[in-house]
Amino acid sequence: MDLDAIKESIVKNVYHITAGKKEVPMHGHPKHDEIFYCIKGSGFGVLEDKEVELNVGDAFIVHAGEKHSLKSNGDLYVSAILIPVIE
Repeated sequence: MDLDAIKESIVKNVYHITAGKKEVPMHGHPKHDEIFYCIKGSGFGVLEDKEVELNVGDAFIVHAGEKHSLKSNGDLYVSAILIPVIE
């Protein structure tokens, strides 16, 4: 297992979903799991069959290939990490 290659393939982001934008379109990542952590505000992590409420300190985990989205009626700030699936 090449740990350096794994470290290089981890992607970190911070997202701000504004009241005006309201949501991120449904999408998926075929080869990465994604972990969202709510750092400010509130909203929902959305999967095809359910929604997970997000408040400060809550996490939302999406497995590789799962369609997902984020939405909020106010302001939602999340940090997100895409982690490669090791087969």
